[in-house]
This record gives sequence, C-alpha cells and structure tokens, in this order.
Amino acid sequence: MDTKRLYVDFHVLQTVPPSCVNRDDTGSPKTAVYGGATRARVSSQAWKHAIRKMFTEEMADMVETGKRTLKATDLVAGELAALAPELDDARLKKDAKKALENAGIKLKDDNNAALLFLSTAQARALARLAAEDCEEKDDYKKALKENPSVDMALFGRMVASDPSLNYDAAAQVAHSISTHAVQNEFDYFTAVDDCAPEDSAGAGHLGTVEYNSSTLYRYATVNMVELVHLLGAEKAAQAVRVFGEAFIRSMPTGKQNSFANRTLPDAVYVTLREDQPVNLCGAFEKPVRKSEEGYAEPSKMALKQYAKELSNTFAEVPEQSFTVGTGLEELAQPMPLNTMLAVLEKAVEEKLSGNEV
Repeated sequence: MDTKRLYVDFHVLQTVPPSCVNRDDTGSPKTAVYGGATRARVSSQAWKHAIRKMFTEEMADMVETGKRTLKATDLVAGELAALAPELDDARLKKDAKKALENAGIKLKDDNNAALLFLSTAQARALARLAAEDCEEKDDYKKALKENPSVDMALFGRMVASDPSLNYDAAAQVAHSISTHAVQNEFDYFTAVDDCAPEDSAGAGHLGTVEYNSSTLYRYATVNMVELVHLLGAEKAAQAVRVFGEAFIRSMPTGKQNSFANRTLPDAVYVTLREDQPVNLCGAFEKPVRKSEEGYAEPSKMALKQYAKELSNTFAEVPEQSFTVGTGLEELAQPMPLNTMLAVLEKAVEEKLSGNEV
C-alpha cells in the first residue's frame, strides 16, 4: 500500500556532567528560557554537525556522505582527472568551472561564491558531461539534482543562485534543552610556567571557563516519505537506521578535552507515526525538580506520563514504539540499541512497501 505519511520520531534523555558542549559568542554555554526557567541548550546545528561527523568518521562503510564546500571546482576537477587523465591541471579546472556554471552555480574566481553541498555521484556526473563536451545546460542541472548523498537528503540543500537545485530536509532536529532549570558556573584555573625561576611567584596564566551540567531532552524526526522521494524506499529505510544510531550515540565536541563529558543516553523512545511528528518537550514545560534520585529518573517519569496523556487526549497512538534503557517500559518493551535499530529498519521497510520514488 502506498504510504502517504510516515514519520520516525526519536526522543532521547541524556545526562551530561559538567561541560561546555555548545558555546555562544561570549564563550558561555548556550541557554534558553522555557517554562519560565533557564535551561541548558545545545543547538540543533551543533548536533547535526556531530551526526555528519560520525557518518564520515565511524560509519563510512554504512552511509554515503557529501561535501559542503566552497571548493566544488576541485571536487569536479578531481573526478574529471580520472575520466580524462590526458588533461593538464589548468584545463581540468577550466572545464570543471564551466560544468558548475552550466549547472547554475555562481563562481567567484576559482571557487563557488557560496557553500555548495555536493555528493560524489553528482561531482562525477558533472565531470562525465564535461568530458563528453556536453553543451546542454539542462543536463548539467539534472546531474546536480539527481543522486543526493544520504546526509544531503536528511539535512537538505539550499542553492541561493538556483532554488530548483534545493532539497527539503527529510530530518528535523530540535534544540536540546535541559529538563530542569540550570545555573551556569565558572571554573577558575591557572597554568604554570615550567621555565619560570624557582623564586617566581604567581602563575603564568589565569583564566575562567563557564560550564553547567544537565539532563537533556533531545528530539528529532524523519519524514520517511520525503526521504523515499530522494533516495528510494530501500535506501530510505537504511538511512533512518544510520541516522537513528548517529543521533543517539553522537555528541558535539565543544570543550571535550577540558571536561571529558561524552556520555550515552539514559533512555531512548522511538515511534513510527502516520499522523504527524510530535515533540514531547511539553513534558518538561514545568521544570523537573531536584530529588534524591537526581534528574534522570524523574525526567523519565515525566516523559512517560506526558506521552501517555497525549495519546489519550488526542486518541493518536503511534503505529509502533520502541525503547532503549530502563524507565519507559510502559511505552514499549525495552531492547538493546542495535536490536532496536534493526527492528526499526525492518518496520520502516514494511511500512514503505509499495512506495515509489
């Protein structure tokens, strides 16, 4: 059956120790006011960058990634060199620039005027057209529109010089916020001058680092029908699995060397929905209060109760639900992460059966 709407929602509760995961322009940990209380915040951009970095560094054998760069000319020239090794560097660059211009990309000197998100398949297709001395600009546009990489389909692409080359992002990632109120703190530190005289008083350097600690609520959703439109049903099911793993396991690296704050989630709740995506941040509009159990356990309780209340109020129960970790057993039977991801991929494949690109 042709699926008209299918969304995969990821809800993650994750406790982070003293850290400065994501800084603002003053170097302070980012915050937001929600429910009248100041919360720790990690921007969606920071976590999406961490996801893409995990794709390239740890999951390269599972997912194809593109390049976001000002040097698209070099990428196309590199593919052209493999097709036409007899051409010198000057000719390669000239033909690569012409191919990009034919596709609708504005150039400035040897580079594109704005960042361009380009897949290897697209760079190769442009190079092939250049090697064949193709003069049809529509063919170049088609080459730059087809065969997006997985991360391009998930996170979208904007081409200011030619909106017809844009992709709508299939994934949406929310800013992560703490489930409770926070107050930033300061670490005063000194550095010793190892070569200072023995009778020298004082430190070689003084400084401060601002930080906080929190239990974060993280949310992301993937529009599977949009992903199928860009990648096809089989690749879309694989893509949501690798996205899920990277979203759950990744972490931005801000001040990582200073705080060693890398953690894994306390609990994960994943749903397949055929109505609409549902962010469950309302569970924490009233800040979780500190308790003898800390913040993670009462945060699980709040998330569980809110999810059940929404289902009862709107009579919209997810098609399927999965959990990882403890504390959310009333929502779905918990299972190990790898098992959950495999079950999720299979469930999505079955739901998408019959869908066409």
